Amino acid sequence: MTDIEVDNNAAHGVTGDEDIDDHSMDGELMKETDISPQKDGKLVKQIIKEGKGWDNPKNGDKVMVHYTGQLLDGTVFDSSRDRREQFSFTVGAKQVIEGWDVAVKTMKRAEVAKFTIAPQLAYGETGAGPKIPPNATLVFEIELFDWKLEDITKKKDSGVCKRILVDGEGYETPNVGATCDILLVGKYEGKVFEQRNVTFFVGEASEEGLVDGVEVAVRKMKKGEKCEVVVKPQYAFGANGRPELNIPANYEEVVFEITLNAFEKAKETYQMDNAERVEQAVLVKTKGTKYFKESKYKLAIKQYKRIIQLLGPPDDFEGELKAQSNELLLAGYLNLAMAYLKVDNYGDAIKNCEKALDIDANNEKGLFRRGQAYFGQKDYDLARNDFNAVLQLDPNNKAAKNQLVLSLNAIKAQLEKEKTTYRNMFERFAKQDLKKESKTKESNGSVESKKNAKNEIDDSLSEVDIISTDASN
Repeated sequence: MTDIEVDNNAAHGVTGDEDIDDHSMDGELMKETDISPQKDGKLVKQIIKEGKGWDNPKNGDKVMVHYTGQLLDGTVFDSSRDRREQFSFTVGAKQVIEGWDVAVKTMKRAEVAKFTIAPQLAYGETGAGPKIPPNATLVFEIELFDWKLEDITKKKDSGVCKRILVDGEGYETPNVGATCDILLVGKYEGKVFEQRNVTFFVGEASEEGLVDGVEVAVRKMKKGEKCEVVVKPQYAFGANGRPELNIPANYEEVVFEITLNAFEKAKETYQMDNAERVEQAVLVKTKGTKYFKESKYKLAIKQYKRIIQLLGPPDDFEGELKAQSNELLLAGYLNLAMAYLKVDNYGDAIKNCEKALDIDANNEKGLFRRGQAYFGQKDYDLARNDFNAVLQLDPNNKAAKNQLVLSLNAIKAQLEKEKTTYRNMFERFAKQDLKKESKTKESNGSVESKKNAKNEIDDSLSEVDIISTDASN
């Protein structure tokens, strides 16, 4: 239970995120059940409130709970309710004490249960801080709210969520370049659309027809592990689906069961000497260029990135290896820029051009490709500057001349558009001013008319008064 903080508050029963029935750990409880792995009484469960449904959390699921922890004498040493915040952890990931990992896998949603955990499945002979003494048996009241599969994407966009079905061996997982042997079963709405054994290199799974989500999952697996992975379209077949596999457009998700039978890790960079790093960089550069020529730009980008990872800071090398390293790094950055241009990722294209220009400030390809990226971003002035710089280095560069003409035309068109915009804006303002002036005149005329009318009425009334006076005489 290493992630559970021992709280200084000792109050028990404070309402958390949602109301539940009042319970007392001394109240009437259901029958005790031994749920310890060895059935030796080291973990005993008593249900306080029955849960809902039939499913239970499994390894790899992220659970949300409230809990209160006590010693056998009733002393409360920690409570998430006191903090008014649910506690979450991933089952089977050793983020909590062993007793907890076992306990929550027996619970259902909305269940409240009491667990008595022997020290062997808790904090053992050492205890935990001043509140949990050595060899302490702990009593936890746990309420399970919900759980969800573990999101294993870097972006945490829930595009690939994993649940472990069978634990693997050891702790090592495949790295980039590792050779993996897997058994794959793909399902859509419960129906199998794919079942096969596949061997592939991590980083190049698409060459074997594997979707990105499968590769993401395999990189998180241990040897012998079996898992279930729920994959959204952006990590699977895209929004259009795969009609030949009976996966329609706008599908919600597909599910893969993956068993990692075996894998062989690629040698890590830190395990290589400088000569090996350069040798590997040459190999991945060749592979990246192959993918680029085949228009497999995503794969090409992965390989070119690997050059940078392999060679790292150029200061690590000396003599001939330094020259080779710089040449390969330069090629890696330039090729990355070109690949990013192909997928309209202008920002990353510019970044890699600038890395290349840090190595060689007058590199024509670096200046030209950065100019292309600026043009793609509609930064035509910056594009013009880069194409001019290329022509200063090589006045006969036809591609740069053509791009410069395009940039100048774009700048001219942009200026004309701005002029038209401003002209229309000024005309609109002028019309608005005329309308205001006209309304003012109309208003002034109306006032004058009213004055004249009033004077006429006053004159008429005066005449009436005179006539009336005369009549009375």
